[in-house]
Amino acid sequence: MKVSEEIRSLIPYKPGKPIEETKRDYNLTEVVKLASNENPLGPSPKVLGAIQEALPEIHRYPDASCFQLSEKLSGKLGIDKNHIVFGNGSNELIDLVIRVFCEPGSRVLMSDKSFIAYKICAQAARVETKEFAMGNDLKIDASGIAEYFETTNDPKDRVLFIANPNNPTGSYMGNEEILRICEATKGRDNFMLILDEAYNEFVRAPDYPDALELVKKYKHVVNMRTMGKVYGLAGIRIGYMIAHPEHCDYIHRVRNPFNVNSLAQVAALAALDDQDYLQKAQRTNWAGLDYFYNELEGLKLPFIRSEANFVLFDSRRNGGQFTEELLKKGLIVRPMAGYGLPRHIRLSVGLESENQFAMKRIKEVLDILPEESH
Repeated sequence: MKVSEEIRSLIPYKPGKPIEETKRDYNLTEVVKLASNENPLGPSPKVLGAIQEALPEIHRYPDASCFQLSEKLSGKLGIDKNHIVFGNGSNELIDLVIRVFCEPGSRVLMSDKSFIAYKICAQAARVETKEFAMGNDLKIDASGIAEYFETTNDPKDRVLFIANPNNPTGSYMGNEEILRICEATKGRDNFMLILDEAYNEFVRAPDYPDALELVKKYKHVVNMRTMGKVYGLAGIRIGYMIAHPEHCDYIHRVRNPFNVNSLAQVAALAALDDQDYLQKAQRTNWAGLDYFYNELEGLKLPFIRSEANFVLFDSRRNGGQFTEELLKKGLIVRPMAGYGLPRHIRLSVGLESENQFAMKRIKEVLDILPEESH
């Protein structure tokens, strides 16, 4: 079977190594996984109760319109439900936006060292990509992006993805930076600006932009969010996008009719009502980040202060070797060589005991691996 060059050359997304596989491979009984930015608290008890109650009805097809969930989220966000589309995780929505609004010969734009799914989905759809280089501070170059659109109006440019906060760096763009890009990109035919806010509930920065207001103000702005992070629903796959109703209508025409399963819908309904769980998840994350900062400073390992639920740090060593040695000691982290950062490690926040376990193992590996020169 002949397939296109884009598919043959596509490098698939590589998820974090599973715990059970690590136990088998390294003959371990204790393994801590801090590689995939998962919520360490597990799902809310209210979510588990709602799923249990819904189990007898799983022989029925789910509500294709996500009616109750749309009503709930609409009230929570203060935006009409015709602005909302749910997906099988925000990954599906990224894929749908590219499939619906791009075509072969058009172009998707993003920052380098940003969420790899943008590039993978574009390549799978036979769409060109353009990456804006980050600076040495590993922050998205807001000025460079804005200047490009202020001086260029190429009809090939269809979609710009901005992860805010950015994965895997944890850095963010403030309100003024985002506003400048919104202004620089407005008024273009066939163009969308996607503000991907998978980690927005973890943000502490006071100048973080209000994406919902930007969606209301600019027709071309789309906001994407997930319930897999702070709400602890990663395994059940549910995300949503907020956009102009016209754009939502086109997405609805293409998405699979039962793309969000019934258990995901009832879980999301329960999660949105559990504010105590949300606040506990935020407190757990912020305490973990502050602990990592203190420890990494003591080890003199450079890191980026994060607005997400992970921290990116420079191990000053070969990242692949560093990760392998940590695996031997029962700690799963994420090496960043695939993002052009061969020495960097992304470390997710876990429970207090898991964070302490991680730092103990990191210190042990630092003692056995030589430091690389710049």
